[in-house]
Amino acid sequence: MARPSVWLMRDYHDPKIEAYLSEHCEVVVRQSNITPPHEDIVKMASECDGFLPEGIDIIDAEVLDSASRLKVIGNRAVGTDNVDIPAATRNGVILTNTPGILQDACADMTFALLLSFARQVTRSDRAIRAGKWTVFDQTPYLGLDAYNKTLGIFGFGGIGQKVARRAAGFDMRVIYYSRSRKPEAEAELGAEWAGDMETLLRESDYLCLHCPLTDETRGLMGEEEFAMMKPASVLVNMARGPVVQQEALYEALAANVIAGAAIDVTDPEPIPLDDPLLTLENLVITPHIGSASAATFTAMGMMAARSIVAALTGEPVENMVNPEALANR
Repeated sequence: MARPSVWLMRDYHDPKIEAYLSEHCEVVVRQSNITPPHEDIVKMASECDGFLPEGIDIIDAEVLDSASRLKVIGNRAVGTDNVDIPAATRNGVILTNTPGILQDACADMTFALLLSFARQVTRSDRAIRAGKWTVFDQTPYLGLDAYNKTLGIFGFGGIGQKVARRAAGFDMRVIYYSRSRKPEAEAELGAEWAGDMETLLRESDYLCLHCPLTDETRGLMGEEEFAMMKPASVLVNMARGPVVQQEALYEALAANVIAGAAIDVTDPEPIPLDDPLLTLENLVITPHIGSASAATFTAMGMMAARSIVAALTGEPVENMVNPEALANR
């Protein structure tokens, strides 16, 4: 009996992930670090039983409706907005993700971004390299405090709660808003339920986004929402780029409606070099590296690989996003 075939969509994974997959499957490694062309994804869905993509690789209905062989997609991401889940389900294609593992890495990165903006870390670094530090004068780089400020969190799942835990070390007041209230987490973390989005916006000194990208959250932050925020407040986006209306963000920063933003995600990704956001000094931006500690990156890849193998060998599949697909296989 022929062994199942799995497509690794990138060539940058830890060798032990390919080695693990090779114990159970034939592995096809794409020799590139960028998203495959759409036509290649369509083609490989009829030649391979499993995919291991990144969370930005679009696997749409065209791919899934024409997939004569594909059985499982092991997304190396928590978010699954890159996959047409209804199409996967009706075609019997299992989708898995990698929750839990990246929570601490993303929470660390949230504070890295927050503090980088607040204390002018990246801006002052650029100034030194440009030869602008010629006298001792702190006044061009006066920043914001983090301690004793109000940290607002939109989306209070695993990552949001890890961020709240870290905020305690800065003596911050933590308020949150999410789809559901979490009294146990409030008691454990000392967090307060904001009650509604408007309260969260108006009271936060730092507003951190940790929500999934859904129809409800797409475009969540726009002109009206920025106008509700404090003039001295800072937006930290660790969710997905489309959660924020990017043009509205530019206008809010350029007009000093809010003090600044620190973002790890954009729309699109990578952000075009001529995007006006990149002209602003009150923006800190990183290239979607929230989960990119070395250990977390590898652990996510291995979790995705284990889910793929389980699905192809008839073992129980952890982290299955669409269990309804099993009825259509």
